[in-house]
Amino acid sequence: MPRTHNTQLVFLPLGGVGEIGMNLAMYGYGPEDNREWIVVDMGVSFAGPEHPGADLILPDIRFLEAEKHNVRAIIITHAHEDHYGALLDLWPRIKAPVYATPFTAGLLEAKRQGEYNAPEIPVTIYKAGETFEAGPFKIEALAVTHSIPEPVSLAITTELGTVIHTGDWKIDPEPTLGPLIDEARFRALGDAGVLALICDSTNALREGESPSEREVSNSLRELIEKARGRVAITTFSSNVGRIRSIAEAARDAGRQVLIVGRSMKRAISVATELGYMEGLPEFLSEEDYGYIPRENVVMILTGSQGESRAALAKLSRDEMRSLALTAGDTVIYSSRAIPGNEKAIIETKNRLIEQGIKIITDEDGLVHVSGHPRRNELRQMYKWVRPQILVPVHGEAAHLVGQASLGAMEGIGQIAQVRDGGILKLAPGEAKVIDEAPIGRLFKDGKLIGDEDEVGITERRKLAYVGHVAVSVLLDSNLKIEGEPDVVAFGLPEEDGQGDLIEDILYDAAMSAIESIPRARRKDLSLVQESVRRAVRASANEVWGKKPVVTVFVNRTR
Repeated sequence: MPRTHNTQLVFLPLGGVGEIGMNLAMYGYGPEDNREWIVVDMGVSFAGPEHPGADLILPDIRFLEAEKHNVRAIIITHAHEDHYGALLDLWPRIKAPVYATPFTAGLLEAKRQGEYNAPEIPVTIYKAGETFEAGPFKIEALAVTHSIPEPVSLAITTELGTVIHTGDWKIDPEPTLGPLIDEARFRALGDAGVLALICDSTNALREGESPSEREVSNSLRELIEKARGRVAITTFSSNVGRIRSIAEAARDAGRQVLIVGRSMKRAISVATELGYMEGLPEFLSEEDYGYIPRENVVMILTGSQGESRAALAKLSRDEMRSLALTAGDTVIYSSRAIPGNEKAIIETKNRLIEQGIKIITDEDGLVHVSGHPRRNELRQMYKWVRPQILVPVHGEAAHLVGQASLGAMEGIGQIAQVRDGGILKLAPGEAKVIDEAPIGRLFKDGKLIGDEDEVGITERRKLAYVGHVAVSVLLDSNLKIEGEPDVVAFGLPEEDGQGDLIEDILYDAAMSAIESIPRARRKDLSLVQESVRRAVRASANEVWGKKPVVTVFVNRTR
């Protein structure tokens, strides 16, 4: 698109800015009424107990769908679920070209094969150091370090300037996999002039530098060597560098490695195809587990977040057919707790402790390190890039404001604060929010996707708190009650505290409500239905103090 006097470059986050996870960013170029767009990442968040039944939370892409004819590319920076996890579900609504690194593409395909009726998404492979074009955008992939293979930052250039979208990154001088962060290229871009730095804020409140992955590897090796029984280490399945570190440490300690968990095996399979697991001894099979002495085994498994169906939780409940842990074994949590998962993690730990199993977490030693930059690393990036504008992203309000304050103290000229849905003009002129796009959350519930009401979460939440009462009433041809109404209560107390059954009390309330309606007026079945509903709710509230969800069926014989 040729540049005109009213051409603008804008940044629009639809997720991940003002919250952790669910990252989805859009960049638009052109006049306000005819912009071309690229999308960077399409991630998910994980549902908590406040969203009963929901499997995943996805960004609401109403705005993106309305602009899909102008979307030139969807570019994935790396294969963490909060950056690519919504792609299989949302891509069919957009069907724009997708660009991804080899590991991301491989993991996406493996994931697709494991999901029912998932779409085949054509993916164009790119690698760090390469450049490609999408409409008016020139995109260069820059190598960074993070807790997954092949993470990249993107240098996005238009006629109005270059923007660096960092994605997730850190400065790790000794990563166990992949290249170092491409300092020389970041510096060169800074020398050429960077309009804006759209920067990860996850660790913006933490001083210093993140420890190196190599330090974690050395620490894990020492723990494995000291352990007497079996060692089980749980980590994120996508952290292939950490998995390799554990496998190397086990090898050096004279132990064999068993991989447990479907997502873990899937990530290792993709990593193996790409050569990331070369030089490691062959892994054990589950059939061999019982024949190997306890002191010769290291298990790498899923379940670091307390997921009830993951391998570690099943082991804690002794539910695995051929695998078990026993007193004297050690479980190492080589991970951090994602906010919202703390209760489930503690429950799993407690079950293990009750069995006499030793637990080691990052509070006990260097067994995990974040993949995000602390404040000294942010300062270093600012010095390399020297942007005119800093836009903090990837974080909750505290993280975003924390990085904004740091950037201002480091002398960056413009600090642009934006939240999900804000359309931030980056150029020309002063950076400022000029409009708002609709935002929200979609919920994946089984095979269906919709908002809270569409997939039933709102009603389900009510049911979780107050239960449900079903009442069935039959009126004969003379509008008299035929037989007795059926009353069934789910999730309510059995008795009222005085020895009377609550279902009996609700039955009496339903009968009284019907009998209070003159027979001539019972022709209006909806009137009967609503009267019974109100009476049953009021009666439950009187004896219990809560108003259940009440469903009333009224039918009439002919």
